[in-house]
Amino acid sequence: MAQGVIKKIVSDRGFGFISAEGGDVFFHHSVVVDTRFDDLHEGQTVNYELETDETGQVSRRGGKGPRASSVKPA
Repeated sequence: MAQGVIKKIVSDRGFGFISAEGGDVFFHHSVVVDTRFDDLHEGQTVNYELETDETGQVSRRGGKGPRASSVKPA
């Protein structure tokens, strides 16, 4: 499981970005576990997994960047 810091949350749209080694990682409110999306805040350390596709490659949202899954407070 990887660890990073929440860089930005867009609460009215239900997503955010995690600042991590290698660049930013997108996350959607639906992948938050062990807490509510509304309880997360910028600067908070979180654990997450990188979403992979059926070939095992890191999934990219619209070809732009990696997506997180299982995001939870560290």
